[in-house]
Amino acid sequence: MSERAIGVFDSGVGGLTVLKEMLRLLPGEELVYLGDTARVPYGSKSPATVLRYALEAAAFLVEQRVKMLVVACNTASSVALTELEDRFRLPVVGVIEPGARKAVAVTRGGRVGVIGTEGTIASGAYTRAIHALDPTIEVFSAPCPLFVPLAEEGWAEHPVARLTAREYLAPLMARGIDTLVLGCTHYPLLKQTLREVLGDQVALVDSAEETSRTVEAMLNGHRLPRRSDPAAPRFFVTDIPTRFVRVGGAFLGRDLTWVTQVSLD
Repeated sequence: MSERAIGVFDSGVGGLTVLKEMLRLLPGEELVYLGDTARVPYGSKSPATVLRYALEAAAFLVEQRVKMLVVACNTASSVALTELEDRFRLPVVGVIEPGARKAVAVTRGGRVGVIGTEGTIASGAYTRAIHALDPTIEVFSAPCPLFVPLAEEGWAEHPVARLTAREYLAPLMARGIDTLVLGCTHYPLLKQTLREVLGDQVALVDSAEETSRTVEAMLNGHRLPRRSDPAAPRFFVTDIPTRFVRVGGAFLGRDLTWVTQVSLD
């Protein structure tokens, strides 16, 4: 079992920020990534639809004989984790719990902001996760849908991104937040822009980094670290891979040489 790959899925390329951190932190592991690019985005779809998509994506990865599932999508993490654990009987890691734990650990004044897709924010998943750890923390949330296309267009540090960030973050800054959770896997690409807008007084919580640390801990806890030489990561997409290869290569800072189009139907 320990020699099997770790399966990672997202609605598109955003989850590659999680994969990138896993490659850095867990260089000995084999990773298999599925981007459901034919049905992206998940963030604007109903919970029932996202759950169905997540189950289909996970089933595909299980067919690849993975030892663990990483849901590298905040929207899918907010609705599907329990069902995935019950259905597939594998260790499952989402991106919300790790981000919430880090936010609770670093906040100084107990005022935490959360930004994400419309679906993630509407779910209230981060608020529930943070309050489960510390009910005294005040959580202020805001959807930031334009950040995803800006990141994918390579405009994460463009003046348009800064103007957009100022508009989105102004209400949170007015609330006096001291910590901001990047509740979408695209958002780490905008860290520099967010830092310019927020200043140094607000801590940024990158769920991609925290998720990778959780994966490492779970591997050790289940005695699943890989012992043989690692294989190169494999990538699957559900639509033509041209855009995924271009944008994903920019996300990872490396060429994507093993990308296959598949159907989840």
